[in-house]
Amino acid sequence: MTDTTPHAARSARDTAGVVAPPPLIYLGFLILGLALEFLVVRTQGLDMPVSLRWTVVAVLILTGGGAITAAVLRFRRAGTPAPPWQPTTAFVAQGIYRFTRNPMYLGMTLIYCALAVAADAPVVFWMLIPLCVTIHYGVVLREERYMADRFGTAYIDYANSVPRWL
Repeated sequence: MTDTTPHAARSARDTAGVVAPPPLIYLGFLILGLALEFLVVRTQGLDMPVSLRWTVVAVLILTGGGAITAAVLRFRRAGTPAPPWQPTTAFVAQGIYRFTRNPMYLGMTLIYCALAVAADAPVVFWMLIPLCVTIHYGVVLREERYMADRFGTAYIDYANSVPRWL
């Protein structure tokens, strides 16, 4: 029997259906937080010594970048695309994925926090709550449903044994 579903409909069905590319979600909330900080709210900043501030920024960027890099390398090794708007061809549960189901979003969150510290912008931290809610409902839960449908019990067992974040 031949599938008569148009290609576009098949492609849309074969992805997680995330609300937007996650890096753009993070960037959008960062820009909104910075705009609110510097154009509307104008807080007193983080009141952090400069040397401590830049140490925190470096640690967060290195940790976040390391998590993202480790995840992307695992996806490449498995031969599956990393972007959630493309069809997943393999289930990755090795490397950093043994510790967290979402190392890329964890990494992006750490880098987002680093940029908030670097900009000395507390309002950007306030935006972290709606950002995480958007990522959770608009990306993570959709990806989890997609992975469970695509990989069945293997993914469900994995999801029950590895934490979503840490």
